[in-house]
Amino acid sequence: MTESPRPSDPGSGPADRVPGTLTRRGMVLGGAAAVAAAAVAFGTPGVASAAPGGAASTATTAQRPGLPVLSRIRSRDLAYDYLDLRMDEYGSGSAPRLPRSYYGGYFASLPTEFVSSFAYDDSLMVLAWLARRRRGDVQRATALGDALLSLQAADPIGDGRTRASYQPDTFPVATPPRPIDIGSPAAYTGNQSWVGLAFCRLYAATRQRRFLDGALRLGTWIETNARDDVRQPAGYTGGRNADDQPITYKSTEHNIDVTGFFTQLAQLTGDRTWARRAALAESFVRAMQDPTDGHLWTGTDPDGTTINRTPIPEDVQTWAYLATLDRRYAASVTWVLDHLTAHDGPYTGPSFSDTDTSKVWFEGSGHLALALEARGARGDQARAATILDSVQLAQRTEPNGDGKGIVSASSDGLDTGFGDLYYASLHTGATAWYLLAVTGSNPYRLDRSDLR
Repeated sequence: MTESPRPSDPGSGPADRVPGTLTRRGMVLGGAAAVAAAAVAFGTPGVASAAPGGAASTATTAQRPGLPVLSRIRSRDLAYDYLDLRMDEYGSGSAPRLPRSYYGGYFASLPTEFVSSFAYDDSLMVLAWLARRRRGDVQRATALGDALLSLQAADPIGDGRTRASYQPDTFPVATPPRPIDIGSPAAYTGNQSWVGLAFCRLYAATRQRRFLDGALRLGTWIETNARDDVRQPAGYTGGRNADDQPITYKSTEHNIDVTGFFTQLAQLTGDRTWARRAALAESFVRAMQDPTDGHLWTGTDPDGTTINRTPIPEDVQTWAYLATLDRRYAASVTWVLDHLTAHDGPYTGPSFSDTDTSKVWFEGSGHLALALEARGARGDQARAATILDSVQLAQRTEPNGDGKGIVSASSDGLDTGFGDLYYASLHTGATAWYLLAVTGSNPYRLDRSDLR
């Protein structure tokens, strides 16, 4: 769990959840900005089965109902423009550099400018650029990947880890003896996996061996520092905290991330050892599925065994399906529709968890839309299109927006239930997830073209 040295640093780590500390995505905040207008509903169907074999939908932008095709394409391109803007704030061309994760809104009101760059968000940006793969996209993805590689290589512990966040305004890494500027120093298993997923996709796109080498170092770090097949259910623990002490809980989200990451390592290297390790992580995810309605619990308490049942987050429900395309997790996607749908003024979509369903979490909108498209059950494409329409509406109308990027939450003060809040501030992570959804790119799965 993040123990940030910066009072304005919104933590790290997908399921790095211990009361009173900050997570990857949220930060303690007072006050809220209400948005008033009529709500748009998208319905809550019963449990639907996935398409045969769990195959991903091949629908194109032109096949989606909702806004006109040109409008959706224009929205997509504007969102890419936002990622480009953030990436080029501290450099240009092929020079390695880091983008700030959050911009404007609450963050503009802080006494000291908040510019932290979160490795999770950076990884999503790489994956989003590689989903479109224009020349400039690949150049920026490569430059950001090289920045993360340089931070991995320059880490003061030097065991292959990356950290939760860094400061982009002091990057690149200075000539020794000046150390790298780490924002949040914890090394979470989920974050290592997301950086690894970005490196895997970069290797698949560029065939530059340095990215696969970086991914293998991260995978080895996870295996060395987080594997726990003693305390049942077996799986991977949370990593190392800010004081470099073991994090002993097991997170469902972290194990989902490991499942996808290690599967890709197996595919890219041909080493079946990684596939066996991925199966261990996925076995933990299966153990966290409730048999009554199919939703997934957040993970375990620090004892590594007792199930943590409060709160129930959105991300594990949709990511389990995306990482595996296994029909057993089709019900968890439906659970999100039935239990986490939020209406906030004109905006509709999933909230972060069952703690607070009064505001939309737009990063989760990307998760959910992509999972619905992949599941392909009756009505799923229409539901996904309605969710994406609401994100596009926020892109155009959110008071803290710029007409390009996507804000993290529909209003300030979205309570995650894990001790932190989200804000209606522009967010590279939310923007990248929107782009993954509109391009139909599943970050957990390599395409056939990636494996040639």
